[in-house]
Amino acid sequence: MKRLVLTGGGTAGHVTPHLALIPHLEAEGYELHYIGTADGIERELIPSHIPYYPIAAGKLRRYFDWRNLTDPWRVLWGTAQAWRILRRVRPAAIFSKGGFVTVPVAIAGWMLGIPVLLHESDYSPGLANRISLHFAKRICLTFPESLQYVPKERAVVTGTPIRAELQRGSRVQGLDLCRFADNVPTLLVMGGSQGSQAINRVIREALPRLSQEYQIIHLCGRGNAEPSLDSRRYRQFEYASEELPHLLAAADYVVSRAGANSIFELCSLRKPNILVPLSRQASRGDQILNARSFAKQGFSIVIEEEKLSVASLLDGLAELRANGDKYAAAMAASQLADGTANVLREIRALATR
Repeated sequence: MKRLVLTGGGTAGHVTPHLALIPHLEAEGYELHYIGTADGIERELIPSHIPYYPIAAGKLRRYFDWRNLTDPWRVLWGTAQAWRILRRVRPAAIFSKGGFVTVPVAIAGWMLGIPVLLHESDYSPGLANRISLHFAKRICLTFPESLQYVPKERAVVTGTPIRAELQRGSRVQGLDLCRFADNVPTLLVMGGSQGSQAINRVIREALPRLSQEYQIIHLCGRGNAEPSLDSRRYRQFEYASEELPHLLAAADYVVSRAGANSIFELCSLRKPNILVPLSRQASRGDQILNARSFAKQGFSIVIEEEKLSVASLLDGLAELRANGDKYAAAMAASQLADGTANVLREIRALATR
């Protein structure tokens, strides 16, 4: 039985592709181990039967912060911890999804001669993956445009792994969860794992107009629900896990942030969508690039956060309703809608060297 170490964390986006791959890897006979941080979201999301090893990791900030003086020592300590874990586990390969826990694991793997495979979900590689690439054999990319940022001889465009359970959602169950009718268009609003204040505000301002034409499922983020607004055409969920496949199946149209995992899930499900990427003030701009790529390919309408308003939202939804089939057809034609098989191929190739 081949051993494989998985790593990545910090956000759900650095973990959900692992969740898509794990059932396939276990079915192929891999013994899986996971290296993450002690208090990261990855510890909550990774299945409990997979051995989990917490290590220290330091965030590499682009702005002044006193922790920039101490976090390099956390990276060194995390590298020593990862080296001891990898020396004991002796995996055939390491597969990393990014996040700052990636860096010490990639360095330790390189020191021990264990091949490292990286995966980058976003249009432009994050800082952790750019550092880790110096110690990795290969990097899988989600967007074809990302090849401009990395050595082409060590890169392959695979798309991103998609959880199989998302394809098994039931429209009937999704509508029943919300007590919605089957003859009214359903709009699903997703603001990311933490919710989005900007999207929440505009959706709630637009409710009087929206509820005349749509049933609205609103994933608003933990602590952001306003129960007084619930009605026969508006249902709020702070977070959806097991319910998500059914809610997606019930949706005719989607408004979403532009995290790579989320938008490729929408692409695989062929859901006409409006993307509202995080602004550059709140991020490094990766969601803006993700969204522009999807708009260029004809998959999505993009409304920049600074331009999001009740009027722009209603105009975008009118366009989706008029041309939804065109957007769905463009997504159906994409060869990167589900990168699970492509990433599995790269893992096998590295683990059997």
